[in-house]
Amino acid sequence: MNTPFRKQPLIARISGPFQLLFIFMLTGLLLLSLARLTLGGWQHERVLAVIDWYTFLLQGLRADLIIIALWLVPPAILAPFWARKKYQRSWWIFTYSWSLLGFILLIFIELATPGFILQYDVRPNRLFLEYLRYPKEVFSTLWNGFRGFFVGGMLLTLISGLLIARGLYRTKSSFHYWLDTRLWLTWPLVILALFAAIRSTTDHRPANPALFAITSDPLVNSLIINSSYSVLYAAYSLKHEAHSSDVYGQLPRADIINIALDWPWLKSYEFRSHQYPTLHEQISTKPRVKPLNLVIILEESLGATFVESLGGLAVTPELEKLKDEGWWFENLYATGTRSVRGIEAVVSGFMPTPAQSVVKLSLAQQNFFTLAGLLSERGYHTQFIYGGEAHFDNMRGFFTGNGFSDVVDLEDMPAPTFVGSWGASDEDLFTTAHQQLTQLHQTRQPFFSLIFTSSNHAPFEFPDGRIALFEQPKQTVNNAVKYADYALGNFMRSARASEYWQDTLFLIVADHDNRVYGHHLVPIEKFHIPALVVGADIQPQRIHPVASQIDLGPTLLSLMGITSVHPMPGRDFTQDMHSPGRAMMQFEDYYAVMEQERVTILKPDQTAVAAHYNAQSRTLSLDRQPPTPASVKRALANVLLPSLLYRERRYSNVDHPASINVTKVNR
Repeated sequence: MNTPFRKQPLIARISGPFQLLFIFMLTGLLLLSLARLTLGGWQHERVLAVIDWYTFLLQGLRADLIIIALWLVPPAILAPFWARKKYQRSWWIFTYSWSLLGFILLIFIELATPGFILQYDVRPNRLFLEYLRYPKEVFSTLWNGFRGFFVGGMLLTLISGLLIARGLYRTKSSFHYWLDTRLWLTWPLVILALFAAIRSTTDHRPANPALFAITSDPLVNSLIINSSYSVLYAAYSLKHEAHSSDVYGQLPRADIINIALDWPWLKSYEFRSHQYPTLHEQISTKPRVKPLNLVIILEESLGATFVESLGGLAVTPELEKLKDEGWWFENLYATGTRSVRGIEAVVSGFMPTPAQSVVKLSLAQQNFFTLAGLLSERGYHTQFIYGGEAHFDNMRGFFTGNGFSDVVDLEDMPAPTFVGSWGASDEDLFTTAHQQLTQLHQTRQPFFSLIFTSSNHAPFEFPDGRIALFEQPKQTVNNAVKYADYALGNFMRSARASEYWQDTLFLIVADHDNRVYGHHLVPIEKFHIPALVVGADIQPQRIHPVASQIDLGPTLLSLMGITSVHPMPGRDFTQDMHSPGRAMMQFEDYYAVMEQERVTILKPDQTAVAAHYNAQSRTLSLDRQPPTPASVKRALANVLLPSLLYRERRYSNVDHPASINVTKVNR
């Protein structure tokens, strides 16, 4: 395999048995830089608004060195034992295969990036990994909504792989091996160089994606790094889920609990359980001889963006009509950007963290508090109704392990009229739900049903002829929202005419907005969502203070007429309608606490930013001065508390006041 030394190319003479790895490094850096330059050119207005090209590309090169060096570590470690003349054939095959695989992965993930950015306004991250667990749904979505990106990306990856394979193969004739002495003397230098590239800093902590978050625009920060590094770090971070909030800083345990529970609406409660720090007794302000049934309609991606009276487009006329018939939350904010985050907030009253939603986390699969668990102990039939496959995002596992006795999904729907990538249409879903609720009411057993819609989900498929399209072509988010609103309106009319209406409380709320993105560290305007409580004897009312999804559970229990002991730290708006509100929001690696218009944003490098949010103009302005230490502590306590409760399994469904010695007192 060796050729005379003088006839070898310069790169072969310099790199010897590391030739293919050296080529991988140089070519990989070039490819990633070109990809970054292309993406930066595509988003040039946002890039140039917050950073110059020199810094953008130079910091990107630094991030590229990290991922390239990480890929080269395994062969580098093996080199002294394998990269020797007597093993020359197998070493060349290994480094050839390893380099080719590295190129294919880099190219594939970079080619997948534009489509991911269009959907999530950020490079591939943990979501990229999570969706790989559901190939059927993801493939259907890609094929129906992103076919061009999908087919083009696969073809370009294949063509690029073949061309690179040919190029790398040509090195076989010039491959050169060193004497063992030279190999052993060079090896420590190679390892040291890779270590320095991976660490990328002389600071106390090695580099991570947060080090490259040097602008106020999350998209630009993600463009600075590369997609392979983003995905790999997300995979690495999964093992640190239980302590994920520690990236923002730490506080003593007592401070976490005391500060996080120091809100005006919680001052009338006494928290005396050492085992369950947030457990307290909530006495209903609407006592009833027979508590109401509960139906929660969780609307997929229905943000304020699509509600005209909340500053959005006029594509939800049915919801606009309904809002004058019940409690209408004008300033409610989602806790995150995923459906499972909305589920944990609405169904469990659990605060957000940088970790995955508890719907997916192992320690929350049993004995974790949910409204279903509490109500099932009160004799309620508890049910989840979904038009798709309930195993998606581990919903079935979480629900059945935490109080839901019945799951109705696509397989249980008799002859749905329209089935898209994500399951049956919202009309089919609501038809099934109406049948289920009618049957449950006839049994005279109280019930709680969670209905989760899916028509407003990319690729936005819905039946023809139902609505006057808002725009062309048909399969757009605005048309899908209008159809979802149409289906909701039909269901609510059927429910109002039913026998179960007078005994049932309905909550209509979004899980999150569609495509949450923006130019700010936390695009607060995209967290704004509608929420409406109607049914039974509910009188119209406008809720003006800032509110969070975690406030809905306590408010619903009170309106239902249920006094209970639970761990939800949210606000019961039947008791306190006037105190200034607050909302917690998790966005990518940033955590925000908004107290009316004042916002404190925690960053993963343990620094914080102060800002003000103008709800009328839907704009966030960063303050020149940092937030006060008290504001930072409050925000930090509120992100550390849910991590603590999850890690120690202190957020359980306990409803026995006497046994835990918890009482309600006025103070």
